[in-house]
Amino acid sequence: MMNGHARIALVTARPRPEVNTDWDMPLLHTAFDHADATAEIAAWDDPHIDWAGFDLAVIRSPWDYSWRSSEFLAWVDRCSEVTQLANPPEIIQWNSRKQYLLEMYERNVPIVPTRYIVPGDPINLPRDHEFVVKPAVGAGARFAARYQPIERERATAHAERIHTEGVTVMVQPYLTRIDVTGERALVFVRNRFLHAIRKKAVLPPGLRYDEPRDAHPGTEPWEPTPAEMALAERALAAVPEADKLLYARVDMADGEAGDPVMTELELVEPGLYLRFHQESIPTFVNAIVEVAKQSRALRESQSII
Repeated sequence: MMNGHARIALVTARPRPEVNTDWDMPLLHTAFDHADATAEIAAWDDPHIDWAGFDLAVIRSPWDYSWRSSEFLAWVDRCSEVTQLANPPEIIQWNSRKQYLLEMYERNVPIVPTRYIVPGDPINLPRDHEFVVKPAVGAGARFAARYQPIERERATAHAERIHTEGVTVMVQPYLTRIDVTGERALVFVRNRFLHAIRKKAVLPPGLRYDEPRDAHPGTEPWEPTPAEMALAERALAAVPEADKLLYARVDMADGEAGDPVMTELELVEPGLYLRFHQESIPTFVNAIVEVAKQSRALRESQSII
């Protein structure tokens, strides 16, 4: 029989210069001081951690996974065998490769038009409009850049570099309205709207794909429009087994016609912008504790049997 509070792992990456800092983590961790559970910050690749000792592992900021995806996804499978993982492994595996955008499109979710170029295929790039090249496994705009048609030679070299990693290339039109109206991110917890932010464009002209960039420039709290909320809810409704989601972030920007289109559906390790909406932290903590307690109760019942 288990005793004591439910134990929760807040999963992150080990601090290294190339890994972005999770500014939300201290705020989230501290909030558990007043919760009916205990939480520990744990690096996903720490070999000394016994994941079976946790009732729930909440993936928060393993932000080196985009260049260690095979290792990370293998850990997801191992961890989920000994404890409950949030979000669930089947959703993580599905969302970790951005081909999910095509499935969203097939389910009538408006998305930014996207073309995929797998390693070995010819690299044909647009000749009549500005476009973005980025990897199909990525986070924080890593290895992404925008190009004018006259920069196709540089863009081709960029795509070839992505292919050397065995990763599929994504090519999308650059949504020019983003330079004016920015990008919005709507955050949901257990499929209920929590809060939203708006940020400025991430990719300035001329920024090389391998140069440092601010993934969250000019971030500010945002009140979503009815059209933005409808798009986010439509996207979540199209997620396989969406009822199992603990958290979700739907990113969007204005398309050429001025209506919002989804740019990303973040279900693996999204930043939730808690530092801009600290009033939302208790709601998120309560949701985590509720799921952890459910997991603990199930494990206790199985141990009795």
